[in-house]
Amino acid sequence: MSSRQLLHRRAAPAAVVPEEAGSRRTKPGLSVRARKRRWLGLAFAAPALLMYGFVVLVPILQSVSYSFYSWDGVTTARFVGLSNYTAFFTDPELGQALAHVLVLVLFFAGLPILLGLLSAALLGRGKMRGSGVYRWLLFLPQVLTSVVVAVIWKRIYGPDGPLNGALRAVGLGDLARNWLGDFTWALPALGVIGTWTALGLCMVLFVAGVAAIPNELYEQARLDGASPVKEFLAITLPALRGQLAVALTLTVTGALRAFDLVWVTTQGGPGTSTTTPALLLYRKAFLNPDVGMAAAIGIVLAIICLLVALIITRLSEESA
Repeated sequence: MSSRQLLHRRAAPAAVVPEEAGSRRTKPGLSVRARKRRWLGLAFAAPALLMYGFVVLVPILQSVSYSFYSWDGVTTARFVGLSNYTAFFTDPELGQALAHVLVLVLFFAGLPILLGLLSAALLGRGKMRGSGVYRWLLFLPQVLTSVVVAVIWKRIYGPDGPLNGALRAVGLGDLARNWLGDFTWALPALGVIGTWTALGLCMVLFVAGVAAIPNELYEQARLDGASPVKEFLAITLPALRGQLAVALTLTVTGALRAFDLVWVTTQGGPGTSTTTPALLLYRKAFLNPDVGMAAAIGIVLAIICLLVALIITRLSEESA
């Protein structure tokens, strides 16, 4: 290699130094602006973040701390480690409550979603006479508080309520009973209330999803000779994947957290036939104080709800 070539190679990197130096000079100015924007955004978000931390995060951390103690809320707390969590999975009463939740999931999630899909198939693509009234009646529970809904259905299920009156009027008086006071029928009767409550939400989600599907897809399917059932399975159902994920998440977690309907209608009775983990949490926290156990129940329920939401979201993304 000649001396001229060697000098040229050594001089080549120096030629780009001014450009690099100039770009380096511009970076600090850009980073300062970006830093200012970041701090400005944090300043605007700070009040909401502080409120969220005070209202949500601090109580969660306190609950986690309480769950490791045996404490009645008055006397000195005693550290018990993971005993409360172990009791959650070994306590027969809690095991029975979790079994009740599985039944409620069928009524709170399964039936409302199936009926909501049927409603969307009937109402979403065309105008039926009286469809507006039908939607209003089904969505009505969403504008009522759960306590009002529970009181209404408690009256319907009563020994002299409209349900038993209708059964006697058609000659089926032998089937009349105190539905919420019957050990066998109390849980299914409670589940029907959950179905009626969640159906309106599922219907609105699915009808809105169907309305967003392009008509060209259905026209093409009809030209290909597809039946209404095939149209629903091939076009409507895949297009409602996002709405299904939302409906499943809300209804399943609603069944896991069921408390207000149970407390107002049956208070877990008769016996323990309608107990739920949320109801046992309330009893442990306020009626027979065991704050540590109540906190452990709440933490486990929160983790289960989070896992359910994550699993449903992941499955919906994978099938997309």
